[in-house]
Amino acid sequence: MSLIRVAILDMYNNFPNEGMRCIRQLLDRAQLDNGVTFQTDIYNVRVTDEVPGLDYDFYISTGGPGSPLATDDLWESRYFAFIDKLLQHNKISEQKKHLLLICHSFQLVSRHLGIGTVSKRKSTSFGVLPVHLTADGLQEPVLQHLTNPFYAVDSRDYQLVNVDMNRLEELGATVLCLEKERPHIPLARAVMAVRFTDEIIGTQFHPEADGEGMLRHMLTDVRKQQVIDEHGEAKYHEMVQLLSDASTIEYTESVIVPTFLRRAIAQVRELVA
Repeated sequence: MSLIRVAILDMYNNFPNEGMRCIRQLLDRAQLDNGVTFQTDIYNVRVTDEVPGLDYDFYISTGGPGSPLATDDLWESRYFAFIDKLLQHNKISEQKKHLLLICHSFQLVSRHLGIGTVSKRKSTSFGVLPVHLTADGLQEPVLQHLTNPFYAVDSRDYQLVNVDMNRLEELGATVLCLEKERPHIPLARAVMAVRFTDEIIGTQFHPEADGEGMLRHMLTDVRKQQVIDEHGEAKYHEMVQLLSDASTIEYTESVIVPTFLRRAIAQVRELVA
């Protein structure tokens, strides 16, 4: 089988992060698990204003810092033009191309497609938190084998709420999961994942996060103090405890992105068979 071409749309804006390490690690594992070889190119979208063309087999668009609300930045118009071209390509071509949208990218595309309100939260959502599957989420192949709720790494100042059901129906999109239940707080629950089309799925949380690596990072003196300063000592100890539990983040990491990659690879194999 020839090389499978993968494009990573790097939305980190040159900020230090753990996400790219996790994505690369998952791609390396997927090559071994599926007996394929990836040619992976990275596009530093928000710094260089570059986006990939449609000559890749599948795409991953990362999380990142900052606001997902509208700007006049050149990268934003180019990014959305890429999204529109990919959507149109998948409508008319037999050679479908899969796209995984993570956190910041999920927020951007949700706003661009008008499926609901993307707005700033009253307070930052941060930690290892439970995520609840919807009825559609229980039927979603990429989320199969997860518990309900399952645990995910959440780190965001913005959220998608007030979903437009008519727009979802128009797109053929479905809401897959919601943030933790908070019956004592009279606020809408944020949408945590959407199946936009048969080929495009996005998550508000970080499915690429690995428990072992994040725990190692969390135990460094610098990161420990940063979390305590920003979120309190109780939150820090809660995260360490949950990251140490193999049934939380480590399990989520083993399911979502690997299943997305397996399905994308199967699509490519079907075309060359």
